[in-house]
Amino acid sequence: MVTSDPVSLNHPVVVGITGASGAVIARELIDTLLNRKHSVIAVASNAARMVWQEELDEPYNQAVARWLEHPRFRQYAISDLFASIASGTTPTAGMVIAPASMNSVASIAHGLTPNLVLRAADVTLKERRRLVLIPRETPLHAIHLENMLTLSRMGAVILPPEPPFYLKPLDIDGVVRFVVQRALVALGLTDALPDDLQYQDRQR
Repeated sequence: MVTSDPVSLNHPVVVGITGASGAVIARELIDTLLNRKHSVIAVASNAARMVWQEELDEPYNQAVARWLEHPRFRQYAISDLFASIASGTTPTAGMVIAPASMNSVASIAHGLTPNLVLRAADVTLKERRRLVLIPRETPLHAIHLENMLTLSRMGAVILPPEPPFYLKPLDIDGVVRFVVQRALVALGLTDALPDDLQYQDRQR
């Protein structure tokens, strides 16, 4: 079970970015956290940077330069296993992997930690902190599902980026914002979704 120590909310949120499609989710998540004055530590895999280049108009290094204007932002290289977040002695408010590739999901589920994203996730689990995974794959076969079930049983939150069809009409940006807000709720950084992202009964 994860803990919900309110003091931890003053600690940084770790954002891991892997090579699955959905880089826009990571960008929106970090932007939102910084705009809400939460500290962020980001780690992106090499594959994540390649996907980012393909999917977004803003290069990853340009986004990092923009985030570095915030005193609450820090990033580590994927190979830096001496980084502070590789140790459980460094307090954090939890971790989000957005997007989470199936390779990363499988590695975390089986305790394999060859890079900093995976090591930080392993630390988050062993310290009973909140770990939120936003997996990007479809359809899912049995091994994908079993790996996610294993992580769920360990206390991780599996948060697929599903569109909220009840909020019609909603464009891609709206879906991304919805998923990011759900991640913040899962981290315990907010109690509820904004009014415009909550389901409200409508007269037909």
